[in-house]
Amino acid sequence: MASRINTNFTLIPNQKLRRSNRQTSCYSKTLGSGFQPISTFGNFKALPLEIFQIILKYLSVKDISMLSMVSKTVSQHIINYISTSSGSKRLLLQDFHNLELPDRRQDSAILEHYRSLGLLFKRCTLLLPTKERLKYIHKILTEVSCFKFNGCAAPMQCLGLTCYGMFLQTLTAGWDELECHRVYNFLCELTNLCRKMQMAVCSKPGSARKLELRIRLFCRNVLLDHWTHQSDSAFWLTRILKPWPMVNQARLLYIIFGPISPQDGQVVWQKMIEEPTDEFSLKGLADAIKLLYDTSTKEWTADDVISLIDELSVVPREWLLENNARLLMLSGNNICFTFMASKAVNGRTIELARLIVFLALVCEKELYCMDWTVKMMQKVCKVFSTPVERNNFLQNVANAFACVIMEMLQSIMSGDRDEDDSSFLNLFHLVHAQANFHKEVLYLTMNTSLSA
Repeated sequence: MASRINTNFTLIPNQKLRRSNRQTSCYSKTLGSGFQPISTFGNFKALPLEIFQIILKYLSVKDISMLSMVSKTVSQHIINYISTSSGSKRLLLQDFHNLELPDRRQDSAILEHYRSLGLLFKRCTLLLPTKERLKYIHKILTEVSCFKFNGCAAPMQCLGLTCYGMFLQTLTAGWDELECHRVYNFLCELTNLCRKMQMAVCSKPGSARKLELRIRLFCRNVLLDHWTHQSDSAFWLTRILKPWPMVNQARLLYIIFGPISPQDGQVVWQKMIEEPTDEFSLKGLADAIKLLYDTSTKEWTADDVISLIDELSVVPREWLLENNARLLMLSGNNICFTFMASKAVNGRTIELARLIVFLALVCEKELYCMDWTVKMMQKVCKVFSTPVERNNFLQNVANAFACVIMEMLQSIMSGDRDEDDSSFLNLFHLVHAQANFHKEVLYLTMNTSLSA
C-alpha cells in the first residue's frame, strides 16, 4: 500500500533577499566605475609636505613613533623629516652635560627621550636590511659628537654614551643573534674598537690610562649596562671577550669591571695586590663572572670560567689571597666550589688549604656564618678519591692556619706596621677566624658522632 506524501509545508522561494541584491548591485557598480584604492598616506595626502612636518613638531617622539606604523609612505615621510636640519635638531638632543636639576631628573628625562627615539628608528627602518638600517642610523647620529668613542672631552661628566647605549638597546631589542653580531661588528669597524682593545691589553697596565677609561665607558655604557635580561648582557660581554686569548680576556675584564679611582674614574691596577679591598671594589668583577657562569650558553664552559678567574687573580700581578677569597665568595657557592674542586683534582692542595684560611678570615671580618667555610671544606673533601688524600688536605689546612698567623706576626715584629695598625688588626681577625673555624669543625664532628 503506497504511503501518502505530506505536502503541508511552505516552500522557500528560490530567490535572494532584495536588500542583499541592492547592496551587491551598488557595490558592483562602484567597482565597475573606475574604483581607486584609498591612498596609504590617508587624509595626509591633501597636505603639503611642509604642513605635515609642521604637524610633526607638535607631536611627541612616542606619538611620531606610533604614526610611523600607519603605512610605508607615512614612515618614509617621517624618515625625510628626521633627515632635515630642523628634525634632527629637535630629535637629537645634546644636553648631555647640563646636570643642574636635582635628583638626576634631567638624566632620566634625556635617557627616556633616547629610549623613545630608539623605538622610532626601529619602526621607521623596519623594512630595511640590517646593514642598511645601521648605515642610515649612523648617518643621522654622526652629528652627535658625544656618541663617538673619543668624541667628548669630559667623558666622566657626560651622558652621551649612556644615551647612545639606551638608543641601541631599544633599537636591537628582539633582534636575533646574527643581526646583533652584525651590530657589534659594525660598531667595531666604526670605532676601531678591536684595535684599541689590543693596544690596551698589550700595554703595561696603567700606561694607557685614558684609553682604558674610554674602553671601559664605551663597553659599559653602550654595550652592557642597559639590558634587563642576563642572557642579553652575557651575549654582548661574550662578543667583547671571546675573540681574545684567556690572558687578554682577564685584562679586559679588569679594565671593564675592575676597581676605579673615585676622583678621575681611571682603573686602579695595584688595589688587589697591595692591601685587602672591600666588596664594592670586587662586585663588578664578581657579577661579570656570575653572568658568564650562570647563563646557559655554549660559548662558556665551567672550565673556561675557572681558567678566567685564575688568570684574573694575577692581573697585573698575583693578588692577595684575601682578595681572591672575597671575589670567590661574591661570585657564589657554585663558582667557589668549582674553583676549589679544580685545585683539589689537580693536586694543588697547599694552595687550596691557604685559600680555606682566607675564606675563614673574610667570614670573620664580614660577620658571615663561619659554618659556610666549614661546609665548603667538607664538600671539597668529597672530591678526594682516597682517605689518604683527604687526610693530607686536612693536615694542610691546619698547617696553613699556623703558617699564615706566623707570617703576619713576623711582619708586625719586623716593624712593618701601618699608621692605622691595619696589619695588627688583620692578625687579630685571623686568630678569631681560626678559633671560630675550629669551633664549627667541633660542632660538626660532635653532632655527627652523637647522631650515629
